[in-house]
Amino acid sequence: MYLAVGSPGSRLIRVTWMLEELGQPYRILKAARDSEEMRRYHPSGKGPVLVDDGMTVTDSAAICAYLADKHPEKEMGPKTPAERAHLNAWLFFAQSELEAPLWNRQKHASMLPEIERVDVGPWTTAEFNREINALEARLGESSFAMGNRFTAADVILGHCGQWARDSQFTITSDRVNAYFNRVLARPALARARAREAAAE
Repeated sequence: MYLAVGSPGSRLIRVTWMLEELGQPYRILKAARDSEEMRRYHPSGKGPVLVDDGMTVTDSAAICAYLADKHPEKEMGPKTPAERAHLNAWLFFAQSELEAPLWNRQKHASMLPEIERVDVGPWTTAEFNREINALEARLGESSFAMGNRFTAADVILGHCGQWARDSQFTITSDRVNAYFNRVLARPALARARAREAAAE
């Protein structure tokens, strides 16, 4: 059984969502960022972390890629080296580009010490809009990031979409909004949310 370590309502949902999509048994260990418990699993004190038979995997995109590779029969990962490159490109884009303005706004709004906070609103809005335009172009007419097949990339991108909506970023692209609606309506995500809400 997998162990998912982190804070419910955080990027932990990427891991639990992925596990629900794969139909794998898991339990949740609640551990707050920078807590002693979290540092037992990751020296940085950041979650989420996946524990699999004594091995720890850190960072949400890496965890989702690992799980996709571990369960190839579910077809949530690449089938060829070319698909591996394509999937990695999506994961890197989601983490380094699309998520960056979301994370920066959140840090300066509520996480950094007061003395370190600055007004990043204009920059994060402009940067987010640029990346939404890039996402629209990259998706094209495809239902999902990798075409017509839901994969680990959609878990990470979908969570970014939920994060953006929760943070009141305006998404003006009809195509991107339809994509986010499609992936965020998946029953596996609803199950993951329920599991996290019930975690003790």
